[in-house]
Amino acid sequence: MFLRPELPKLVFAALAVGSLTAATEMDPINPTCPLNPNWSTNPTMKLTVEKHGTMKVMLAEGRVDSGLPDRLTAALKANPDVSEIWLRSPGGDARAGNAAGRIIRSNPGLATRIPSGWACFSACNFVFMGGAPRLIEPGGEFIVHMFTSTGDRSLIDESVAMGTDATTELIGDVEQDSALLASEDNDFLIKMGVSRKLLTDIMYRQKAVKGSGPDKSTRRCLTLDEALKYGVTYAVE
Repeated sequence: MFLRPELPKLVFAALAVGSLTAATEMDPINPTCPLNPNWSTNPTMKLTVEKHGTMKVMLAEGRVDSGLPDRLTAALKANPDVSEIWLRSPGGDARAGNAAGRIIRSNPGLATRIPSGWACFSACNFVFMGGAPRLIEPGGEFIVHMFTSTGDRSLIDESVAMGTDATTELIGDVEQDSALLASEDNDFLIKMGVSRKLLTDIMYRQKAVKGSGPDKSTRRCLTLDEALKYGVTYAVE
């Protein structure tokens, strides 16, 4: 079995800086986050292997799609000497994110990183948490919200228009899927060594769909202290 080289302690020095959010224009609706997160517009996550100095890294950029787990498995098999995966993504398929995170964890010593100026949002969080170790550079953004099965408001409107039975059926489907996904998320965090309180304290308290009340936020950027508190990333040794 190929053993990945131990990462030099220098890479952990980035975590000593006081905040994950670099000085930049902030979003008035999502005040913990930058106005324009750099999370890639690729419709599916593109995997590109590059050399950085003596280290081979895999750039993972774009939407987390249902085909990602299979592509990631093939890419890692073809490049067993990759040391890190660098993430830039707006999220996407939650279950595909969980699966990709488990694939990363099945490769001992494979690190994940959110480079400075890059953002990892929603389903990307679970891809990132598969790494061991996990590195967030100053200016890198780990952005969360609760998962949603009703992000498509047109689906809800259509169901309401069809009448009570259709709406009740939709609500039942959403409740069932939400319960299953919550259980999967909880199990995933335990296996990845991340505190389950990340879900209850932050993720599940942050709406994913803009509401009609005064709070219009749909995302939350973790501070360095929060990332350390919940085990999302590691302290400097």
